[in-house]
Amino acid sequence: MGSDSEDSHREHAGMLVIAVGTDIVEVLRIGQMIERHGEIFLNRVYTDNEIRYCQKRRESTQHYAGRWAAKEAVMKTLGTGWSRGVGWRDIEICSSRSGSPSIVLRGGAREFAEQAGICDVLISISHCRSFATATAIAVGR
Repeated sequence: MGSDSEDSHREHAGMLVIAVGTDIVEVLRIGQMIERHGEIFLNRVYTDNEIRYCQKRRESTQHYAGRWAAKEAVMKTLGTGWSRGVGWRDIEICSSRSGSPSIVLRGGAREFAEQAGICDVLISISHCRSFATATAIAVGR
């Protein structure tokens, strides 16, 4: 196990699982949205950092789809929808140097998390040519 995993384990020891969310999306669907709507779609859904990250990847559409699934999974842990004051860009998927994803919440997403007693949201993302999936685990004290 790498140091990222060990640090994460120590940091989350003694925390309670508050909610679990999962999502799966067809990579083709996200590719079609990018093709049809271009930068308007990208800038509505993804942060500048997420766009830079995905554009640097060989299979960028798979990475965009993975981040879409992760955002949806996080929304499920918060128990909100996009119409309740939470925007797509309020949830940012970051990657460590080792490639491990993590979540940064801002705006309405952060407010919902604080109200629910959520201290952190753990995330796992996986994708292939056809599908991207993510599982989010909201933890608190």
